Amino acid sequence: MMDLPDTYRGQHRDVHTAGEKYGAQAELLVQNIKNRGAKVAGFIGESAISCGGQIMLPPNYLKTVYKAVHKAGGLCIADEVQVGFGRCGTGMWVFEKQGVVPDIVTIGKPMGNGHPIAGVVTTREIAERYRQNRPEYFNTYGGNPVSMAVGLAVLDVIKKEGLVKHAKVTGDLFLQELERLKERHSCIGDVRGIGLFLGIEFVKCRESREPDENTAVFVKKEKSTDCDSALIPLL
Repeated sequence: MMDLPDTYRGQHRDVHTAGEKYGAQAELLVQNIKNRGAKVAGFIGESAISCGGQIMLPPNYLKTVYKAVHKAGGLCIADEVQVGFGRCGTGMWVFEKQGVVPDIVTIGKPMGNGHPIAGVVTTREIAERYRQNRPEYFNTYGGNPVSMAVGLAVLDVIKKEGLVKHAKVTGDLFLQELERLKERHSCIGDVRGIGLFLGIEFVKCRESREPDENTAVFVKKEKSTDCDSALIPLL
């Protein structure tokens, strides 16, 4: 397990160098695996950290990690289940922003716009190796025509309605307004993200960056707190 590449709370906070520094951990882990006489199977990680705090990966992070993993003979897997399909407004997939091409991409959630559907995208070579090994895999609903129709319809709407561009335009405006709120409310320590993938960090003190759980709960559930009550209607 590698450290979260967090430039707000993590060990490395300079966004210009943090990617290489956090990514360098991959080479150390690869060596540790080899020292135990084992082989590297692969690396899997989100192209932007969602449930871990809406964290955008610093530049060159995935490039550094993927290079170490590929050198060791492993595969690189990009998890786009939450952040893919144009949500971030920079393209269909967030790994593109990192300048890498994964060996495998996992997708889901927005793929069906509420309908339960997920998928895996990979190269023909990897898929063929998988087939040749004849793994014991079974899926009752895999490839059913209803889900396929839903998935195709979602792709059509994304393209016809220009939703990737819309995510960028709307997200840029949203982030701009959140920055204005940050200037007015000291309980907001950080706002970050791109497109419609945004996060707000609530703190008790901006200098210490101590998390403010009470304010976070208040904003989420609209309960009373010590933070300025005018924050909610402004959000």
